[in-house]
Amino acid sequence: MSTGAQVVSAVATVGVLLGGMWLLADLLDTTPETLGPAVCSSSDDASPAPRGEVSGAQLCTALNRSDLPKLLGTPTEQAVIASGSQNESTWFDGTKTVTPEATVELDTYTVELSASYEDLPVAESVGYLGAGVETRTVLGHAAALYSGQTISLSFRLDGSDPQSGPGGVARRLLVATDPKDSGTTFELVIYRQDSQVPDDAALFRVAEKVLPTLPGWKPAA
Repeated sequence: MSTGAQVVSAVATVGVLLGGMWLLADLLDTTPETLGPAVCSSSDDASPAPRGEVSGAQLCTALNRSDLPKLLGTPTEQAVIASGSQNESTWFDGTKTVTPEATVELDTYTVELSASYEDLPVAESVGYLGAGVETRTVLGHAAALYSGQTISLSFRLDGSDPQSGPGGVARRLLVATDPKDSGTTFELVIYRQDSQVPDDAALFRVAEKVLPTLPGWKPAA
């Protein structure tokens, strides 16, 4: 399972430069362009997804939907970062696995979505997810709800090394891709930039809208 990460960075705003840009816009009788939501970008070194599996780009497209802010309970926000990639791992026996992942970040929430094809049903995963895991169902599919810890990274303007520490709580929802819980899964994760506990209702709203749109999802009869 991948671990979410929060990054806090300092941004310097140069008022004189912005004032000059606005003055120039007035002189040209134009209105500064309003930026829209972030569009999905893919990692340059992402490995292609095997045939029949979802790619990181497809996960990002499904997750970065126009109503995502409303589903999260923050309707006035928009995506500021959206990306998809494939994370390749090599096991001790030389076997390679590719885990497609996507991340969409808003001002309040970060949402992550990944897929696993490691033949591990949700029912068996429950024993490995730690204390506090809850068995649930999502649209007739077996699911497990549990918490994880994010990592907080802070960067200093004086050039010193970044510092890391425990961040806030991430709520994670592992869902079988088919009603029979055959071993392939999607995992949806949300956490807040302010380290407050995320809203479980928001997590389930996103899951119920996004998961049925993914390649490989099989609806319950």
